[in-house]
Amino acid sequence: MAIQLVLLMILVLLHIQAAVAQESSLAKPGCPKKCGNLLIKYPFGIGANCSADQALEIYCNSSFNPPKAFLSDIKLEVLETSLKAGTIRVKHPVFTACTNRSTVKEVILSGPFTFSCTQNRFTAMACNDLALISREGFDFGGCMSFCNFTATDNSCFGINCCQTGIPPFLKFINASFRSTDLINDQKTCRRAKYAFIVDQNWFRNLTDIYSVQTMEQVPAVLDWRPTRFCHSFGAVNLSTDNYMCGRNTLCTNQSLCSCIEGYEGNPYLPDGCQDINECATDDSNRCRQICGNTPGSYNCSCIDGWERDGQYNCIKRNLNSRNRFTPTEIILKAITAGIGMLLVLAPLWLCKVVKRRKQRKLKKKFFERNGGMLLHQQVSSSETNVETTKLFTSRELEKATDHYNVDRILGQGGQGTVYKGMLTDGRIVAVKKSEKQDESRLEHFINEIVILSQINHRNVVRLLGCCLETEVPLLVYEFIPNGTLFQYIHHHNEDFPLSWDVRVRVATEVAGALSYLHSAASVPLDDERRSLVTHFVSAMKEDRILDIIDLRMAKDGGKEEVVAFAKLAYRCLNLKGRKRPTMKQVAAELECIRMSDISATDQQHNEDVEYSETELNEGWDITSTCISSSAYYSLTVDEEPLFTV
Repeated sequence: MAIQLVLLMILVLLHIQAAVAQESSLAKPGCPKKCGNLLIKYPFGIGANCSADQALEIYCNSSFNPPKAFLSDIKLEVLETSLKAGTIRVKHPVFTACTNRSTVKEVILSGPFTFSCTQNRFTAMACNDLALISREGFDFGGCMSFCNFTATDNSCFGINCCQTGIPPFLKFINASFRSTDLINDQKTCRRAKYAFIVDQNWFRNLTDIYSVQTMEQVPAVLDWRPTRFCHSFGAVNLSTDNYMCGRNTLCTNQSLCSCIEGYEGNPYLPDGCQDINECATDDSNRCRQICGNTPGSYNCSCIDGWERDGQYNCIKRNLNSRNRFTPTEIILKAITAGIGMLLVLAPLWLCKVVKRRKQRKLKKKFFERNGGMLLHQQVSSSETNVETTKLFTSRELEKATDHYNVDRILGQGGQGTVYKGMLTDGRIVAVKKSEKQDESRLEHFINEIVILSQINHRNVVRLLGCCLETEVPLLVYEFIPNGTLFQYIHHHNEDFPLSWDVRVRVATEVAGALSYLHSAASVPLDDERRSLVTHFVSAMKEDRILDIIDLRMAKDGGKEEVVAFAKLAYRCLNLKGRKRPTMKQVAAELECIRMSDISATDQQHNEDVEYSETELNEGWDITSTCISSSAYYSLTVDEEPLFTV
């Protein structure tokens, strides 16, 4: 029991000490702290040099018991001050009319004070009267009340009592009354009239609002603001004569001084904001075990055998683990972690290096197998003045064709697939990807690449280069955007009809192009087209050539002209090479047929032609040399020949 009494006394003493410390931190040092039961908080002060400004000075009238505090300048009794809200509660006079008692005519505020428009209401108690807030003949607001002598409720909504708000920043108040009774004389006092500004919270709590009629003063709230600048100061800054706030403070949106978080006290004193000891009570901190106070905050820690779990909690420590490591252990753990990372990343890096090396070896193998060295030899030994063959890398063509996207396919056939692509310089190209490569024809393939890359003919698609570092060679041609002859023949195009004249011109130019190619290459006739040749030869022998001609040409071209073309083609299919015309002769004769209605030499060289359908399906002598004849027209073209024949 004695121990409990001792503990209780200690707690009471601590509470008293805290209260005294709090009071001492609210008033200016060396100045009275209280007037009667009212605690005076700086910047207000009792007497000279105890307030921040003359307008905030308070006079303590000791003639009352207990003493009462008054604002020295405006002579209003002070009931309460609030530093946080920036308000002061005072007693305000009640204006009366038609009564025997003396009354104040008006109240004028000075200095930093204004009537609070949020906490006060202008209230009037009268009968059929209009109560007005006025000054020097100007009205600033008011309310109207009507008579009802039988009303007994405690409300103020226009029956015997009315209320209205007041404008902001109001510094004066004077009430006047105007009667609304048109029957009786307005100057006759038939009933007492009262008007006043009142604290709405106080007025609302009255059990009988009409008891105010017996009072000379009622509570009202005044707003006040610091008379000097509001400025925020840190822990080491000192306020000056130009600023109101002390250390560890900040300025609010209402230009009032306030202690920062973790501090409490009077923010207007230099050292008024003191650190809050959050560890003194459990309600001020969230620590589960040990609380350690710090300036403006606190830290949480754990007792022995426990360890931190987050910022506030503690959990029992695992006996098999330790909470702290020595510097040596930290260094060893860091080295171990680094070695572990190295062991993980090193194999990945080595795999990448090995993979790249394998790819380079494979590309080199494909390059040599596809005749890359032979191509270098051919290009270096070439004596022509044309641009040499460009060797593309596989990465270039993969990027150009979007990794050979199926949406880029231009065409497919037995020899491979053609993709549309765009090089890094913006050129549009056609990339041919072959299905297979015959190594026995490798030298012939390289020779054709060298020759085709040097072609400069307007009717021959130019070979820009190739790629030999893939499994099968890739050929890169210039891209022709207008389509192929096959599309124009088999798909009707109304914008570009393939008339007889157009076909003759196309045949002539194709013959010229083939003549140009034959100056350095062999006849491009393959096994897949021999069935078509056999069909044509049979039609010529049976004299039904017009049956296999496009019906559109029967109307467009003349019969003699069609037959002349057929006979020329028939001579070109002679099994005896020395009796076949050369491509140069064919081009010249086609030009002649095109320029004239019918060739005058259609009938010559027909008697020596012999054909055998069986022999057509056997081997063709495609390597026979064509003999030029002076009987044929010579064709002149703009392009230079590839080689001298």
